[in-house]
This record gives sequence, C-alpha cells and structure tokens, in this order.
Amino acid sequence: MAEDRSSAVGGDGDSIWRSLKTMIFGPPEESLREQLEEAIDRHEGDPAPDAKGDLSPLERQMVRNLLHFGERDAGDVGVPRADIVAIEEGTSFDHLVQIFAEAGHSRLPVYREKLDTIVGMVHIKDVFTILATGAPHPETIAGLIREPLYVPMSRGALDLLADMRQKRVHLAIVLDEYSGTEGLVTIEDLIEEIVGEIEDEHDEAPQALLVPLDGGGWDADARVPLEDVASTVDARLDEEEAEVDTLGGLAALLAGRVPETGDCIDHPSGWKIEITEADERRIHRLRLHPPAAREVEEA
Repeated sequence: MAEDRSSAVGGDGDSIWRSLKTMIFGPPEESLREQLEEAIDRHEGDPAPDAKGDLSPLERQMVRNLLHFGERDAGDVGVPRADIVAIEEGTSFDHLVQIFAEAGHSRLPVYREKLDTIVGMVHIKDVFTILATGAPHPETIAGLIREPLYVPMSRGALDLLADMRQKRVHLAIVLDEYSGTEGLVTIEDLIEEIVGEIEDEHDEAPQALLVPLDGGGWDADARVPLEDVASTVDARLDEEEAEVDTLGGLAALLAGRVPETGDCIDHPSGWKIEITEADERRIHRLRLHPPAAREVEEA
C-alpha cells in the first residue's frame, strides 16, 4: 500500500498539487511571448481563418518567426564566409562591372590582400551612375568604396536590424572572435528571417542538397549539414570529433587541405568522397560512393 501511495503522489499527486496552487495563488504568470506561442499552437494546422480578420496560416508562421527573431544573432543569419563574393581593392573598374554582372548582387565587400581584412563595400548604384552618364571610368575603385557595418557574431539580429535602419547601411560584415571575417548579413537576410525566403528574378533555382544515385551513391552540395547526411545517408559520416558542420568541411578536414576537382577521399566508415566541383577556395559539389560499391569494384 505504501508503494501505491508513493506512486500516486509521484503521478496524479503532482497534478493535484498544481491545481491546489492555482486555486490558492492563481494561475502562474506567463510572458506575452508564451501566450502568443500557445495561441498559435492551438490553431496549428488550421487551413484558413475561421473568422473574418483572423490570421491566415502564413501570417501565423510570420508571427512565430517574429517571436523567435530576437533569439537569433548575427552569427546565425546571412551568408557564411565560404559563400561571400568579394573583390580585392586593386580590382579595376571594368573587372568590377563584370563581377557585378556575374554575381547578381547590389553590394560587394572589398578586401585588402585577404578576406579577413575587409576595408569597405561597393554599391552597384555608384557603378551604374558612371556607366549611365558616360563618365570616364576611374583608374581605381578607391572613390567608390563605402563603409559597411562591422558587427560581432554575438550581435542580436534585432539590434542589427535597428543599427542598419539608424545608419542607413544595408550590409554588415560579421566578425569572429579574432576580428576575422565570419560572414556577412544584408537587411534582406534579416527580413527573410521573418517573412521567409525572398527570391527575385536573378536568383537561380535552388539545387537539391542531397540527390540519390543508382547503386547507392549520392550527389551532394558541399553545404549540406552533416546531421542531414547522417540521418539520410549513414550516421557514421557524422562521427568526426572535430567541429565541422558540412559535408564539404568534412572532406577538407579528411584531406588536410582544400581538395581539387577529381580528388577522392576515403572516410573511415568505408565511404569514398569524390570532389566533383571545386575552386581554389572551397568545395562546391561532391559525390558519395558507398562501401558496398567499392568492394564490388575492387573484387
């Protein structure tokens, strides 16, 4: 009987105690954020507003994103270092025009000698003004360089948005703990955290990060998170102790350098990683060959 009583206290007893506390002291106070979250959760899955003027599913998702926007920081959003398109400060004006045309961006960071030393940015509006008016092309781009924002990784996304609005600068360089370049954030990146992905006519159709191939292999974007590779392909591919988050990072770690196109790297699990597209700075795409396929080839 004693065991039964202790079991009851540990189970229903907790809920009885909570009910008594609520009767005596009133319901526990919830933050406005928690109340809004609960209200959205109650309507999760509703196909459409059930009353005129109610929130649609899209609006509910935007409100949810906004509630968590303050939890994000500069290191969580924007473009990672490996994906930054930047120009060296000695770049000629004509080459700058070509890079703008190929990149499809409105702003490009400018670095001195290496990407960790970003000295400014160039806005396409200043370039277009010279082209549209037929003005002489400048010998250097020094006169076109503007000052971006420089922020630490820990800068809150909400604070960063306020900084951009106040200073009317729409590009921020995110610095790591050693003041090196960690990434960059545009005001569009911050807005997308709330409203979702914004694609314009210049954006390319996104490629699948993991594509299954005949024979058990996989074609992969180097940016695919290792946790996704582990859950989709093989859990052993995410067992490295070093802090790498992507499949491309894993390949570089195993190779001890930035691999070149055509390189094949052996993983301890038996998988083989073939680099199918890369440049001198990073890996773009690769292919995973399963252990079973390798055993057949060797036989």
